[in-house]
Amino acid sequence: MARLIAHARPFPYPSPPASQQTTPPPGGMESTSASDKEGPPPAKRRKISKERSTEYLDLRGSEVPPNQDPELDQLLRVLHERRKIVVIAGAGISVSAGIPDFRSAGGLFRSLKDEHKLKGSGKDLFDASVYKDDTSTSSFHDMVSSMSRMTKEAAPTPFHHMLATIANEDRLLRLYSQNVDGIDTALEPLKTSVPLRKDEGGKWPKTVQLHGSLDKMVCSKCHELSDLNADLFSGPVPPACPNCEEFNSIRVNHEGKRSHGIGRLRPRMVLYNEGNPDDAAIGSVTTEDLRKRPDAVIVAGTTLKVPGVKRIVREMCKTVRNRRGGVAIWINTDLPPVAKELEDCFDIIVQGPCDEVARRAAMRKWDAPREQDECSQVTEDEMKNASLPPMWKHCPRSCI
Repeated sequence: MARLIAHARPFPYPSPPASQQTTPPPGGMESTSASDKEGPPPAKRRKISKERSTEYLDLRGSEVPPNQDPELDQLLRVLHERRKIVVIAGAGISVSAGIPDFRSAGGLFRSLKDEHKLKGSGKDLFDASVYKDDTSTSSFHDMVSSMSRMTKEAAPTPFHHMLATIANEDRLLRLYSQNVDGIDTALEPLKTSVPLRKDEGGKWPKTVQLHGSLDKMVCSKCHELSDLNADLFSGPVPPACPNCEEFNSIRVNHEGKRSHGIGRLRPRMVLYNEGNPDDAAIGSVTTEDLRKRPDAVIVAGTTLKVPGVKRIVREMCKTVRNRRGGVAIWINTDLPPVAKELEDCFDIIVQGPCDEVARRAAMRKWDAPREQDECSQVTEDEMKNASLPPMWKHCPRSCI
């Protein structure tokens, strides 16, 4: 469930500006412009950069084409070895858990349109204007209640578990999730904080929820946060805030003061055409991660229709590919969207299900029991001679 919510306004998450500093002349010396010298200005030095190509890996079938073995090997190397991985994920990583995506033929936008007999798209139920009349509010509440129950019954996918394993090994720099299903943050290594903030040690959580989630509800007046109760969202009237009701009762009945009103509860997820309460924090996390220069970025299960997310992808890919050995990877059943800002973003385009990538990586689940000397039971010579994928033969983390 990602792409659920987005921003129709310009991208709200700031990224660090390009450096404009110039090297000053040595002390005591004045700089001399080209116009002060006789003759034509010196020719500008051209920066020669190594051209990078984009390779393709097709995982839609049972067998990988033989000519694509190097790409598969490189993909597995990244997943098992990189130390500062950034993942930007969308609805595609949750589809196998029974959570529908939004824009496909069988996605939520189409099914909600038919279910609620909407004149427009089901996308209209994710717009802030749903509160403008009783009919749209009632439909929105029905959808929230249904989706909340659906997400609570969903189990993490192999791809979710793979991300949790990478995080548990302290190799995941950040997961930027567009999903509101909460499947990722329910896993301990991928937990987050709501609202988004640093912990007592001054660190940001592993997962940044770009569009909020269905785990929490918030009061429109006092901003009190609580776990979302799907049973409260029924009919055209948003549920009243218990915190406001208690405060108002004390104020009116015991203090004899006039009422300040009672707020209404709503899911803490971001709808179209409204601001994100975590905008500033998301911008700070993004800036910090870019400064740390990740060694790999993986964009998985998203069609990149949201401008803000598209910019995060572009900035991360640019930073990763500008460092030596950095690798940017796209994983989806569809190819990346054709857009000027996404040109030359990826080193490897993997076309296939996200779970197939996790299956081939074959990582131990993050919470699986493990014997202390388990890895030492296989000698180096045995590993070299074993009939295993090339990447596994040199990866001490595979624990085969």
